[in-house]
Amino acid sequence: MKALAALRAPRRTEVPAAVADNGIDVEILDPREGQDPSGWAKFRKLAAPQPMWDYGLLRLEAWLSRNPPVLAVMREGGRVLGACVVMLCDPVRGSVFAPGPSARGSRLSPRWAEVYLPWFSGHPAVVFRERVDADSRRELLRIFERRLAEYAGLGLLGVIYRAMPSDIAELVAGRGRARREIDPTTVLHNRFGSVDDWVGSLRAPVRAVVRDALGRLDSLDVTTGKGRKDLDAAELATLLNEHRARQDARAWRSGQRARIAGLHLDTRSPIPTAYLAEFLRRPTVLTRTYREPSGRLVAFQVLFDTPNGLAMPYWAALPRQQGGRPRLHLDGYAHAVRELIDSGRPELTAGRTLLDLKADLGFTTRTLHSVAVPRPVMGR
Repeated sequence: MKALAALRAPRRTEVPAAVADNGIDVEILDPREGQDPSGWAKFRKLAAPQPMWDYGLLRLEAWLSRNPPVLAVMREGGRVLGACVVMLCDPVRGSVFAPGPSARGSRLSPRWAEVYLPWFSGHPAVVFRERVDADSRRELLRIFERRLAEYAGLGLLGVIYRAMPSDIAELVAGRGRARREIDPTTVLHNRFGSVDDWVGSLRAPVRAVVRDALGRLDSLDVTTGKGRKDLDAAELATLLNEHRARQDARAWRSGQRARIAGLHLDTRSPIPTAYLAEFLRRPTVLTRTYREPSGRLVAFQVLFDTPNGLAMPYWAALPRQQGGRPRLHLDGYAHAVRELIDSGRPELTAGRTLLDLKADLGFTTRTLHSVAVPRPVMGR
């Protein structure tokens, strides 16, 4: 592997993994077992700074999901070059939580794997060090597929790479592999000097609506902060899961589930309280809450900050019939734009739903693909 050989500069040796495939190995780890992988903290700083790649959060996610994730760590000589988060999906499990790591079930039971971040679908579940070139990434992903087939057993039907950017989709596509473009993720590039500049860039009818919405917060208690420990995570998780359930229900009624809520074959689980509590306490995670004077939670927004940009993974609000405020989400977007400008980050990403609304607010889109790889061609 010539391109990988070029990376073999002198360095501190980490605890080596088993060596295979010309000195390259992919280790499949269940986060519920053992400690953080060797070299994981250093790799995260370089290639996966988003909080959902924290091994402790992956552990919580695995314990509290019906289709628990495993982590595939790609190494060369003990150094981590890349990683994937993979859900092992059981078609008959339904809403029941998965068995513990010591009782994974028969290796002959039919199931499939999804390379996917189910609660952050606008972010790819495959990451690499920047210096690993395209040919090396392709070879690492083929080795990953072979290791995954060995790990999951003969019952594995195949693997689906979901919501991948075009460069990753190109690497995993090929003969016998079905590739299709799916709903894009939304991106706002940082080209503004102030929130007023952003509002002024919008079309006149949208601009008027946004300005009107931003003047209607007097009766609400709005609190914003990073790493917040004052929140009732159960309260927020309930609001978030109800919000998502309404989005799905509207999509079914409109006959456009594939366009609006078709982010999954319903393989994801509800957001657990314990996971959300830990996520919101991370120092790079900013939470904005909207409450009535009585203390009732009306809405909340979550942003997280990385050197590559800000992301808005969560917004949830009460519907109008339960006392929700119309157009409150526009204040959330204005707040996100303010944070984008103040942080000097290059972009803000805001997920894969409500594409028309976000286009009106100045967002562009980034193409995403899914690639299905049946068992007979995995690793080829």
